[in-house]
Amino acid sequence: MRNTAKITTSVLAAGALTLGLSACGSESGSTKADANAPLTVAASQVPHAEILNYVKDHLAKKENLELDVKVFTDYVTPNTATEDGSVDANYFQNKPYLDDFNKKKGTHIVPVVTVHLEPLGLYSHKVKSAGGLGSGATVAIPNDTVNEARALKLLDAGGVITLKDGVGNEATPKDIAKNPKKLKFKELEAAQLPRSLDDVDAAVINGNYAIDADLKPAKDALVLESPKNNPYGNFLAVKKGNEDDPRVKKLAKLLTTPEVKKFIEDTYEGSVTASF
Repeated sequence: MRNTAKITTSVLAAGALTLGLSACGSESGSTKADANAPLTVAASQVPHAEILNYVKDHLAKKENLELDVKVFTDYVTPNTATEDGSVDANYFQNKPYLDDFNKKKGTHIVPVVTVHLEPLGLYSHKVKSAGGLGSGATVAIPNDTVNEARALKLLDAGGVITLKDGVGNEATPKDIAKNPKKLKFKELEAAQLPRSLDDVDAAVINGNYAIDADLKPAKDALVLESPKNNPYGNFLAVKKGNEDDPRVKKLAKLLTTPEVKKFIEDTYEGSVTASF
């Protein structure tokens, strides 16, 4: 049984560069780019790189755009690589995550266009509903600030816990007002959460990592974020000053075409939803 929970705060994101990249931009992020050079984009494998590769294979040629898609597996390196010019852009995150990252890391990454939403979900290999969690059960949650708060808000929206009034994007288990099942929380790096399912009673997993682990959020999640009024859409992003790069503008246009929307709908069957 799956309950769809409405929340008003969450986050997503993903990526560690899997191979070395030579710098292709300046530190200022405002150097005029060669409009004919390949555009290097850092992305999580699922669904971001898959969507980019669809654009690369089916749409980019007609816009005379050459894409170089680099896959990341964590939520830090795509932004630092974009900041230092190792890549031209990234596609893996949402606004609450980016705002927190820029504040803490001193980076200058800005959104260009929002493409899709990946709902956060609660999953388990041991129970079939959130109500089936026993007293003292262990629930794994992401350990980065924004995703941890998002996970707790999901559990609050799903009636599993109750958070204190007014908690925001920095909520931690200390902000839980009511925990009727006396749940224990295990904080893990987001990418490790799918692998934790055999060791914990349940885990709150970001949509991209859930899909990559062959979970189907629309079907398998015990509690799933609602897309309605959800501020956590994932977007194409660049270092401030590069928003007008003609290659970036071409990619932004292609990422929001009817063809991409249909690809998302057909490929992910509701586990990823287009935001345009």
